[in-house]
Amino acid sequence: MAEAHIKAFADISGVFLAGIYSRTFARAEKLALKFSIEEVYTSIDELYMGTQADLVIIAVPELSVNQVCKEAFKFPWVCLVEKPVGYNLTDAQEIAQEAHRHRAKVYVALNRRHYSSTRCVIDDIESVDENRLVHIMDQEDPRSALKAGAPLLVVQNWMYANSIHVIDYFKIFCRGEIVDLHHVIKWNPQDPRFVMVKLRYSSGDVGVYQAIWNGPGPWAVSINTQAKRWEMRPLEDATVQVYGSRKPELLPKHSWDDEFKPGLRFQAEEAIKAVRGEQHRLPSLADAMDTMKLIHLIYEM
Repeated sequence: MAEAHIKAFADISGVFLAGIYSRTFARAEKLALKFSIEEVYTSIDELYMGTQADLVIIAVPELSVNQVCKEAFKFPWVCLVEKPVGYNLTDAQEIAQEAHRHRAKVYVALNRRHYSSTRCVIDDIESVDENRLVHIMDQEDPRSALKAGAPLLVVQNWMYANSIHVIDYFKIFCRGEIVDLHHVIKWNPQDPRFVMVKLRYSSGDVGVYQAIWNGPGPWAVSINTQAKRWEMRPLEDATVQVYGSRKPELLPKHSWDDEFKPGLRFQAEEAIKAVRGEQHRLPSLADAMDTMKLIHLIYEM
């Protein structure tokens, strides 16, 4: 992820890659050489004091986020933190408290919000003033993650580490506050197979979350109204189907999502706007915390 972020920011005119720090110095040196980053530092304190940077990207393993954020929040740069900000809700709340204590300017890299597919649906759906049925399909494979070397604590909280990518779509497309949450199929951590939850919002919108654990299935999002239906499956592609037609039409896709890791090039532009104090579309730490809290409600852990 660090390399994907660097590639996106390096493409923006006027952006200077001032420095890099990693707990693995050799890895940082390799990235610095590849992207002509000016300096490699041995601590976060050194990184800020040596660069006086306007923006720092925090892309570290889940179990390191808390400590790295605490060190980074001491300085007045804008922080863009990779999700999840905390390996579970308790960890995230501690990080949020630290951000508040330092009055840190923190945004979260929920890059699927910045996919051109997501943005096309957001723009198109504004023209339809009707209640929405938002259906999210999730598939998770923690067994494979554990075999690939993911820490046990992260795998035990895999819904925060990975399901956040799709659960965050409720925050994007469902309006109002959650007034009711019904567990159709409850999460069973001793035998993780299926999860199904129905959400009812104050706006009249309804959300349905369906997850398959340790089995085959897609990641998919659909938004239904009486007039139109939008679907993202895979998430990088969006279609729209108008009432009266049986043929979904593909919405346009920005070339950035082919040239860079999807969403990151647009996200980098928005981060620069945030640094300049301009209007932008980056989700705040509070936005990310709303999704972390929703994960907690869905999985009751």
